[in-house]
Amino acid sequence: MFDWIIVGAGFTGATLAERIASVRNERVLVVDRRNHIAGNAHDATNEAGIIVHKYGPHIFHTNSQPIWDYLQRFGQWRPYFHEILAVIDGKEVPIPFNLNTVEAVFPPDLARRYTRLLLERYAFGERVPILKMMNETDPDLKTLAAFIYEKMFRNYTFKQWGLYPEQLSPSVTARVPVVISRDNRYFQDRYQAMPAEGYTALFERMLDHPNITVMLNTGHVDVRHKYPSARTIFTGPIDEFFGYRLGPLPYRSLRFVERTLDVETAQAAASINFPSDHDYTRITEFKYLTGQRSARTTLVYEYPQPHVTGENEPYYPIPRDETQILLNRYLELAEDRKDVIFCGRLGEYKYYNMDQAIGAALAVFSKRIMGETDVL
Repeated sequence: MFDWIIVGAGFTGATLAERIASVRNERVLVVDRRNHIAGNAHDATNEAGIIVHKYGPHIFHTNSQPIWDYLQRFGQWRPYFHEILAVIDGKEVPIPFNLNTVEAVFPPDLARRYTRLLLERYAFGERVPILKMMNETDPDLKTLAAFIYEKMFRNYTFKQWGLYPEQLSPSVTARVPVVISRDNRYFQDRYQAMPAEGYTALFERMLDHPNITVMLNTGHVDVRHKYPSARTIFTGPIDEFFGYRLGPLPYRSLRFVERTLDVETAQAAASINFPSDHDYTRITEFKYLTGQRSARTTLVYEYPQPHVTGENEPYYPIPRDETQILLNRYLELAEDRKDVIFCGRLGEYKYYNMDQAIGAALAVFSKRIMGETDVL
């Protein structure tokens, strides 16, 4: 009945389902063990009428024209530039840490001195990983880097990952660099926007094709024996697919607490980060993201926590050298399964942004399914 079984209805699974159904005119069964589509990008309207991202804020940004053009097929987008404040020594200051942050946290004379040093050492607009800045030989830059590390990175990273920055792959700390500019936007990508009707509506359009069937509350073990001739695309955790036979890969999970207030707005920015105070890492006010107008507002508090199989969702792969050794062994098992394509953040165990997940899915479709060599 089906040519393909795609496990997971997030960005990777939905993109591949849409491409296979539309381009190849083949029949696709998309299964997801949750009771909804859109994966971690799933959003829904709460009782106050506010659209809330149920798995934490998802802000779309990309520099890729092909990825941006692809998404335009599935609905309108609202321009949106995300800004975040962090509480440092009782002050709300812009992050990523930039020249405006320098002025906000230091006395005027010292701020001017640090600004001059940064502009002399780095190019304007440069994004400098904090661990790189900490290796500078200039004593004043080392002092500044140590301040930034202690106040913004060290404790926040430990809360988020259960590890300190130097214990993680440099790719993690590089995601939130020190920015040598006065641009308070959290991202500087060419395209920054939010789906006008929300992510779930976007996914509904992606999966609205006569060749696509969606089954929710369904795992791959529930269906794969029913359609033995179908090829499988697996976007769930790669270690789970193999029954954890080599041991579980580590992930971090999240817990969310939603609070609705009878005020129009409660925060000075969409997200407030708490590098040192409180058990939660950030509070997001979703009206900033959705552009809705209402006399009420909804805040979501985000608590990182260890992932426990069967009890919470695996959100973030934990990139470390030790983890890579185990992952390589699972990738060897995956290589032997010619009937299964493993992809996506969990299927490949990669810390993808949304646009990266879409780009990787489009590349899988072009290269591995269509046999093309010219890919994104």
